Amino acid sequence: MDRDSGGGGASVSASDEGSEAGAAGGCCSSPSTRSLVDTAGNLSRTVSDASSSSTTFSERCSSSVDHSGPFEPAAAAAAAKLIGRSPPSAAASLRRLSMKPRADVIDRRSTDDEMELVKERFSKLLLGEDMSGGGKGVCTAVAISNAITNLYATVFGSCHKLEPLPAGKKAMWRREMDCLLSVCDYIVEFYPSTQTLPDGTKVEVMATRPRSDIYINLPALEKLDAMLIDTLDGFQKAEFWYADAGTRSFASVTSSSSTTMSSSFRRSTHRNEDKWWLPVPCVPESGLTETARKDLQQKRDCANQIHKAAVAINSGVLSDMEVPESFMAVLPKSGRTSVGDSVYRVMLGADKFSPEFLLDTLDISSEHDALAMADRVEAAMYVWRRKASGSYGKLPWSKVKELAADDNDKNVTLASRAESLLLCLKHRFPGLSQTTLDTSKIQFNKDVGQAILESYSRVLESLAFNIVSWIDDVLFADKSIRKLSDSLKS
Repeated sequence: MDRDSGGGGASVSASDEGSEAGAAGGCCSSPSTRSLVDTAGNLSRTVSDASSSSTTFSERCSSSVDHSGPFEPAAAAAAAKLIGRSPPSAAASLRRLSMKPRADVIDRRSTDDEMELVKERFSKLLLGEDMSGGGKGVCTAVAISNAITNLYATVFGSCHKLEPLPAGKKAMWRREMDCLLSVCDYIVEFYPSTQTLPDGTKVEVMATRPRSDIYINLPALEKLDAMLIDTLDGFQKAEFWYADAGTRSFASVTSSSSTTMSSSFRRSTHRNEDKWWLPVPCVPESGLTETARKDLQQKRDCANQIHKAAVAINSGVLSDMEVPESFMAVLPKSGRTSVGDSVYRVMLGADKFSPEFLLDTLDISSEHDALAMADRVEAAMYVWRRKASGSYGKLPWSKVKELAADDNDKNVTLASRAESLLLCLKHRFPGLSQTTLDTSKIQFNKDVGQAILESYSRVLESLAFNIVSWIDDVLFADKSIRKLSDSLKS
């Protein structure tokens, strides 16, 4: 909350001024004079206003004072003379009254706003999003994960175009992400080290260093973040523009070469018909230039590589998270029941299993079908892993897989093939939502470092995917209008 401390400062300084004047002339120490100076201090005036003529200022002061009562004419005249000084003395008086120029006040308020924002953010994290303070909130890891997700939605949720991010939103993203990522500076691990004492004796001590997963992944994510922001900044001057959803033509005041076209053609150039409310990219009637087309393709390839890197980091962090007991408790008793008889026979009977061939035979026509299939395959994979690990205690799956490889365990084979099928399914549908297991891991995870890495990589993955999609929309519009131009010429 902004608080203007000018009023309080003015009253304190006004008392000081009265005492100084009283010591000098003895006429300004009366209560009436102090009240008069307070009145002058409360006037909404700047330093430049104080440089006006002394006559005008004195008239205002004298007009605002009721001379009947405790005010004597001589005291009022003396006060008016004291206030109506030359410009240098007026500036000094304003400095003593703690009246700062407007720019300084704005800077101070901006700093106060940022500090209040930091306090608000970390208060919510400490409370675990439980504003009642009753300790019924989520754990810190989930609170930070939700904070990063909500920040991404606030900054990028309304972005549907290839254009630079507004300065205010860019500053918000960097400022608040710096606050949230600063937690990682204090997540360390201990390692044995030697220390030499002043007498030359070497002793073994435990030193600290950044945790390995954060030390490796966090700088990479910050680099990907900066590259995505730079990619959007690269569209400051573009040959294409956007028509808002519902407009009936491609005409735009930003392009002198554009021509009005029918709304039916506009609809045909919308690559995502199911998202008709999104703005439609428009290109000149002759299409994009070769240079612009190559630049778009390069930026698309860069964003696509960033998307793959973010997906890889996110998948690695999710795989390292512990599987919640709540997920294991509701697994089916049989993996065959989860994936179905037809898929089970292909996974078990083939000598050389091909996940690509199996996916080609399945009827997956929508993202909803793909997500449902991913959930079934993942559940079956953990059923087979649990059966294979039954005689090995709580060893990690990688160790169980090595130990059981020589035994030709059917459950190990099926679990490995289910893992490859799930990976192939996610590659074929890169925009696939989180599976039930991924959601459960995020919800029940208590590792703050993993929560930060997972949520950060997830939002960067989403942003990179959107940029690729937006570039594809522009390239699709360019291809459509060039195709139309060629057909008209022929």
